Amino acid sequence: MTTEPSINLSDIPLFHSLPTEEIARLQETFEVQEVSSANILFNEGEVSDAFYVILKGEVEIIKALGSPEESILGVRQAGEYIGEMGLLNQDGVRTASARARTNARVLVAHYASFTELLSRQPQLAYQLARVLSTRMTAAQNETIETLRDKNARLQQAYDELKAAQEQIIQKEKLERELQLAREIQYSILPGQLPGMGGYDFGALMIPARAVGGDFYGIFPLDEERMVLVVGDVTDKGVPAAIFMAQTHALLRASATVQLSTSQVLERVNDYLMEMNDKGLFVTVVYGVLEKASGEFVYTRAGHELPLIVDAKRQASYVKMGGGMALGLWPEPMLAESRVLIPPGGMLILYSDGVTDCTNTDEKTFEAAGLAEFVQTLPAELDAQQTCKAIYDQLVVFQGEAPQFDDVTLLAVRRLT
Repeated sequence: MTTEPSINLSDIPLFHSLPTEEIARLQETFEVQEVSSANILFNEGEVSDAFYVILKGEVEIIKALGSPEESILGVRQAGEYIGEMGLLNQDGVRTASARARTNARVLVAHYASFTELLSRQPQLAYQLARVLSTRMTAAQNETIETLRDKNARLQQAYDELKAAQEQIIQKEKLERELQLAREIQYSILPGQLPGMGGYDFGALMIPARAVGGDFYGIFPLDEERMVLVVGDVTDKGVPAAIFMAQTHALLRASATVQLSTSQVLERVNDYLMEMNDKGLFVTVVYGVLEKASGEFVYTRAGHELPLIVDAKRQASYVKMGGGMALGLWPEPMLAESRVLIPPGGMLILYSDGVTDCTNTDEKTFEAAGLAEFVQTLPAELDAQQTCKAIYDQLVVFQGEAPQFDDVTLLAVRRLT
């Protein structure tokens, strides 16, 4: 069904900047759907294939629809859009449900068609990222305030030794909310690692708390190049998770063939400077793997040194490149570097939770310990097994000491 003549897409904020001919094309290709009040547009857990622009009426965003924990995360009005998370992770599933609060009319934009639009009008990606970051910040800030209030009431209950059963119920609810925050954070990460001929990828992230500030990304830039990124936000817990989500979204939106790795990080830094009112910052190593040559072109913004392992399992750190963390200075010094992954060799990127792992004797694992351990691993281990072996060694090294920091590992093995 084509759009009704009475609908002027140029009045919708998302499409304000589009030229007349692009608006005309949208009028012909996008669909309009009428939704009665209380009807469901999509359900949490469904595989996503489209997002919706609200033309008329109101739509509720709901978590845990139909369960005792059901909660309304927000109400979207005419001119706003919903379901856009799938544009960043099209292998993922819906993280919430959408239900018409009133009779509504929505524009159905399938991801495939909208991706073609983004290729023609890339400025829309930054607008999407801005709105997504604003929504996530507002939602997470509300969660923080809720958690603070509940913690205060729980503490008072414990001090007065009253309502013991209510204390248990509130504690369990808090744990469910933290688990929900953890699930949301993990939904941002790749559900399944992509493939590229001649290479094997592996990754893991273990937060020190229910949610953390580390993240990683593996996604194709085109058929011959794969983007690899590992980041580490200062601090831990919910505030770091918010900043992590913002950075991850901006990196995905900024990754293009036309920009160098340094230019991508400079653009992300500009956006972080606009929205960073908490004084947080993030270290990042962001690079592009060239399929044919095995060359990894990267920029390191205050992050840990990449580790290269050759076919004989000899490990060495790439002491090239460097730069300032993102989110602190308007013009951080960033330099692009290159390193070759040798045939049969491996590249390992990681966060400082690996090298700063501390045992009961207050000794740290350190970069030297990582390199020495990797050299003892069997050559036949694939990238994912290598990440798991490193983490298992950290657990052994740590012993009874608590996990000090988030642990993130990303490994790439060049097969030939």
